[in-house]
Amino acid sequence: MSLSPPCPSCRQPMEAHQFASNLGHTLELDICFACQGLWFDSKENLKLTPASVVELFRLLHEHRADQHRPLHEPMACPRCSTSLAKGFDVVRSGRYMVYRCARQHGRFSSFSSFMIEKGFVRHMTRPEIDDLAKRVGAIYCTSCGAPVDIRKDHACPYCRAAFSLIDPEAVVRAMEGYAQAGARAKAHAQHATPVDIGDALVALERDRTRAERERQKQAFSGLNNPQEASFTGDLIAAGVALIWAAIKE
Repeated sequence: MSLSPPCPSCRQPMEAHQFASNLGHTLELDICFACQGLWFDSKENLKLTPASVVELFRLLHEHRADQHRPLHEPMACPRCSTSLAKGFDVVRSGRYMVYRCARQHGRFSSFSSFMIEKGFVRHMTRPEIDDLAKRVGAIYCTSCGAPVDIRKDHACPYCRAAFSLIDPEAVVRAMEGYAQAGARAKAHAQHATPVDIGDALVALERDRTRAERERQKQAFSGLNNPQEASFTGDLIAAGVALIWAAIKE
């Protein structure tokens, strides 16, 4: 790991991580865990091997309790400092947001946008949404990152994206060639349900709260009973937690 150019959002140095390329060489991705974003130089997002996907899952899981910053606008290209253009791409699994350099130096994607791009997520059904709503109060939109009250909203009120979660079977397919890890993940994926996602969300938020409490002793101040707090969760992060648990066993 080495220091990278500044994050397009927070302008702090990103971390450079090495990944195997499907072209037979090593590529270096720049990651900002605080902003939950990835910088891809031209076409790098198309070059990750299945083993690299596993490594990326490991990194996302490892940094799940990091303190997160909201994305800033405008964003600047880390190569030429020009403003990045915000736009949407559409794939079979949904619509996702990207920020592109007009000079074609690359693109900035949130972790959730990358997962949507790669087809690792699927739209939730109405029964799944109702089931999940019994366990968590709100989620973060996988498209724009806004907090959404899953108990009353049927889609993101800000960008109108449908609710999506990680599809473990899609991840298994992406990891073809990484047979041992894929087989383990598949065995667990067959039993993944919205209940699992809900439980993972609650566990994820408790991890984050615990880490934040260590940094700031004021966490949950003013609440009569911390256990009654309404959790706000990231479906992508919860899915990563579930899949990583399957992979590492």
